[in-house]
Amino acid sequence: MSRVIGKEEVADLVREALPKLAFELPSDIQAGLADALERETSPRAAEVLRLLVENARIAREDRVAICQDTGSVWVCLEIGPDVCIAGDVLDGVDEAVAYAYTEGNLRKSLVRDALFDRSNTGDNTPAFAEIHTSELPGARVHLMCKGGGSDNASRVVMLTPSAGRQGIIEAVLACVREKAANACPPLIIGVGVGSTFDKVAGLAKIALMRPLDVPAPDEMTDALERELLEAVNATGIGAAALGGKTTAIGVRVKTAPCHIAALPLAVNMGCSAMRRGTFEL
Repeated sequence: MSRVIGKEEVADLVREALPKLAFELPSDIQAGLADALERETSPRAAEVLRLLVENARIAREDRVAICQDTGSVWVCLEIGPDVCIAGDVLDGVDEAVAYAYTEGNLRKSLVRDALFDRSNTGDNTPAFAEIHTSELPGARVHLMCKGGGSDNASRVVMLTPSAGRQGIIEAVLACVREKAANACPPLIIGVGVGSTFDKVAGLAKIALMRPLDVPAPDEMTDALERELLEAVNATGIGAAALGGKTTAIGVRVKTAPCHIAALPLAVNMGCSAMRRGTFEL
């Protein structure tokens, strides 16, 4: 028998989870920063990393925002084959976001229209909400509060198939060299490969949802992630772009089928205040 998910259930989860995301750095990101601090040999980079770890502690204990840019809100409802949705299940999400941002005293950063009306909406809506189907049973909500600096450092590139694996690595590194300094490193980098022009950026964002302590789903993806992380850190950009061993604490790759004449690539930067979480319904 299918389980029915209603809009109140999703809205209630979003309302309760958003302050936690804003105030508490995910445990895997905290561990990644602490590990980078332990390995760092540059005094300047070590001090930056120490401050990031301390900042996360203060935010968690004092219930204040980890970063002043509390971001745009991305909400992805993932439903399995055993789940049905009742009506417009995402209808209450904007109200939940407005409540959470007002009650949590979080900065409102959304404008009404990108081109024609750049006045602030005043409540950080609209949220960017969508529904994905899944082969996995059950239902879960993926949430991300994405700051402007890290999203501005992202890009989509339509490569030719002949670019291959090496072309993907070179394109990711080109983006890192050009943009990483403005994305608040150390970074978590989401890489999407495949699908279509309009979908590949979504792959990169979904890739960011996989925690740093959860391995890649297969050996080829794992090898590519390791190679990319090593190459990114070899740039020496470092924490806060002040040099050092750690420009990124993780790279996450998600691939998909695509047209025989295409090789879409998306790079979505996640900053050192990577606020994301997956919550079971």
